[in-house]
Amino acid sequence: MSQFDVIVIGAGIVGASVAARLIPTHRVALVEAEAQAGFHTTGRSAAIWVRNYGPPDVRVLTGLSREFYKSPPEDIGTDHLAVDRAILYLAPKDQGADLDNLIAQDLGIEEISLSRAKALCPAIIEGYATRAGFEADGFDMDVAGLHQYFLRKLRQGGGPILLRNRAGRVERKNGTWEVETSSGLILTAPIVVNTAGAWGDEVARIAGLAPIGLVPCRRTAAIIDPAPFKVEHWPMVQSAAHDWYVRAEARTKLMVTPCDETPDVPHDVQPDELDVAIGIDRMQQALDIEVKRVEHSWAGLRTFTPDRSLAFGYDNAVEGFFWAVGQGGYGIQTAPAASALIAAMVKREDPGPAAGILPLIDPMRFRG
Repeated sequence: MSQFDVIVIGAGIVGASVAARLIPTHRVALVEAEAQAGFHTTGRSAAIWVRNYGPPDVRVLTGLSREFYKSPPEDIGTDHLAVDRAILYLAPKDQGADLDNLIAQDLGIEEISLSRAKALCPAIIEGYATRAGFEADGFDMDVAGLHQYFLRKLRQGGGPILLRNRAGRVERKNGTWEVETSSGLILTAPIVVNTAGAWGDEVARIAGLAPIGLVPCRRTAAIIDPAPFKVEHWPMVQSAAHDWYVRAEARTKLMVTPCDETPDVPHDVQPDELDVAIGIDRMQQALDIEVKRVEHSWAGLRTFTPDRSLAFGYDNAVEGFFWAVGQGGYGIQTAPAASALIAAMVKREDPGPAAGILPLIDPMRFRG
């Protein structure tokens, strides 16, 4: 079968969830360049839901996604889609304004005493923070479980998942898009949805369209042993300025990151040893944790638009090309609501409770 209603390019969390939302009413093909869906970004996500994270449009979709995580479909396939984990914000003397700004969003962050912060995270070094904040309603997300759920729904609806099929030619012919892949397949559909993440501008160029200025940024993380501290029930701990954080990993380990956002190019990004060292150094200024060795490190690409808001919508230069890019580090926590919104927009239906953010996320804002 080569004729479809919609061709989705990119099988990360956005592409998979959008395809799953469309399959009940459309013939959908999901095209992916790699041998594994979600190889570059989705599979490398730190995966914690934080309401107070991202620009206003992202926070709206994050809030609208919460119910899905807390009351998931019966066939979700995982019993730990959302595992509660609070967030603890530490503010040294020069980050008081950052903490004030977080609290001022009025989305559930409260100031707490330093003694309570120490009780939540016994490794805090005396004198590091002058103030602390606490966000109670965060939770860890089962990224693999969520991603596989959406891929499974697509398969159950008869939608092919075409791995190892890089889009090499994307061309509009006689009112229909023709997508030729690296394996020689030629697919046709009136609508193409660009969910290619860091490669989003590249897909647009192949289709003969102007890019919107996407910037892939490297984010580095490492796993360390925090012994003798038992960290399984620690909150996520971060600076108020968000220039480092740690969170429990595999019950007994800690993931640490310097929250780096180094502009890069679309590729299979690898961790930088200096960034790993910076993350550990920033953590050790705050937490009394000896790091004897780095057990594992990795990096992923978080791709932002020039103004860091999302880019969802049809391109006005040609019929049937839909942008769904610019999720930065927010793709997992917004996926349930974002995919519902994108599917409604693709079908030109009522966008529902997210309608108010449409002016903020119109990709054509970057065309002047």
